[in-house]
Amino acid sequence: MEFSSKLLEEAVNEMSQLPGIGRRTALRLVLHLLKQPESQTVALSKSLVDLKTEVKFCKNCHNISDTELCEICANKSRQSEIVCVVEDIRDVMAIENTSQYRGLYHVLGGKINPMEGVGPSQLTIKSLVDKARSGEVKEIIFALSSTLEGDTTNFYIFKQLEGLDIRTSTIARGISVGDELEYADEVTLGRSITNRIPFENSLKS
Repeated sequence: MEFSSKLLEEAVNEMSQLPGIGRRTALRLVLHLLKQPESQTVALSKSLVDLKTEVKFCKNCHNISDTELCEICANKSRQSEIVCVVEDIRDVMAIENTSQYRGLYHVLGGKINPMEGVGPSQLTIKSLVDKARSGEVKEIIFALSSTLEGDTTNFYIFKQLEGLDIRTSTIARGISVGDELEYADEVTLGRSITNRIPFENSLKS
């Protein structure tokens, strides 16, 4: 792809580094931004810089937040004794959209995947286990995607919780095996949360 401007080429190169954005799509987006008023492009740039420099992670659940404690954890009406374990913020948003869950969350930041060099120490598993040992948590719901990596992560955490007086459950498999949680429709996901089953039962299936 030949460019008539080095500035254009640099912008396309940066844009094409985003997931799912090829060079042709990046060029189309950059040319669109070039046609927009300067104030709009500046506002977009500022919002991205602010996101990178000012966003925080909740000290309790590791969800993305504007404050040290996210709105969900700070909400006194939530059931703090129930913790739903998810991969990332997209899963929190997906479950919240069902309006079927009133507990808290714990965002792992990924799944165990040795092929990609992701082990337990790269995730927030230790803080989850520490939270479980505090005695405040009565139930932990595993809500990771039903993939090999998700099931491996669920089982690893389950073994770390052995000996603790905590109920472990997993969302009912209204979610197809191999599907990512964020793509499930709200009704199916909501029913999966409501009809969750003891985690040890899922090991027998």
